[in-house]
Amino acid sequence: MSARLSFRTPILETLSWNACFRIPMQPLNKILETLDLEEIELNHYLATSPNEGWQRVYGGQVIGQALVAASRTVDEDRQAHSLHGYFLRAGDKDIPILYKVDRIRDGRSFTTRRVVAVQRGKAIFTMSISFQVAEEGLSHQFPMPSTPKPEDLKDEDELRREQAQAWPAEFQESFTGSSAIQMKHVEPTDLLNPKPTEPVQRCWMKSGEALPDDPRLHQCVLAYLSDWSLLDTAARPHGVSFMQDNVQVASLDHAMWFHRPFRADEWLLYDQDSPTASGARGFNRGLIYNQAGELVASTTQEGLMRIHK
Repeated sequence: MSARLSFRTPILETLSWNACFRIPMQPLNKILETLDLEEIELNHYLATSPNEGWQRVYGGQVIGQALVAASRTVDEDRQAHSLHGYFLRAGDKDIPILYKVDRIRDGRSFTTRRVVAVQRGKAIFTMSISFQVAEEGLSHQFPMPSTPKPEDLKDEDELRREQAQAWPAEFQESFTGSSAIQMKHVEPTDLLNPKPTEPVQRCWMKSGEALPDDPRLHQCVLAYLSDWSLLDTAARPHGVSFMQDNVQVASLDHAMWFHRPFRADEWLLYDQDSPTASGARGFNRGLIYNQAGELVASTTQEGLMRIHK
């Protein structure tokens, strides 16, 4: 029997779903609040988007919520090992998102699910996810690159606030708060005044708050985190940024593989590169390591990078 993937923190355990939205956000885990879904019918889940200044729904949010929906239909002894998603339309942060789960197959070792995210009757995102029971087998990995430790680097929120002091006022407001994600860039860049660099970037990342122990929850949170910086990698050699008026960027697809157990509330190194860009699209790859040097997950993403004249 499948087990409900619950993201309730102790403060929420006695509250109904609707009650959660009537208490202040400050004491709650922002990511868990975003990823917690309301089951409205068998295989149908409803989600809302946080009001964090984004014009559209953040792609990592949709990936994470879709994985939550799929996980709630799968036996608890199975964890996701891969997911492949396509962004079809921009999500509207002001209206709920409906996630519909199709139970494709339940095998002895593997379980397959397909999730479609819907707004206004149209699909905005679709994702296929494969789950597997835990097995022993052959093991190898690429070694983790040598980088400064996270405690020796500036937090992204602090870095952006410093950079924003030299930005026009309309941009400063977007970076005065704090994010649910903690990120520390090894090679930071100024988003408003980027300089061409190698198509490589590394950063440490984790959830901004402690998480419960459920390993499937940590997979959903890492899926949320994985979209935060990946698309930026393809823009680096061109000295462009999504904050520039003539630059249009958007995630087109996102794939992810989970290799080993990890905690998303502990520092993870995101080693990203972009082998190529062409046809107004940039291709990006990422390897995610824990602090012990274990390769815990991998990602790929292609994104739209259109320069308007």
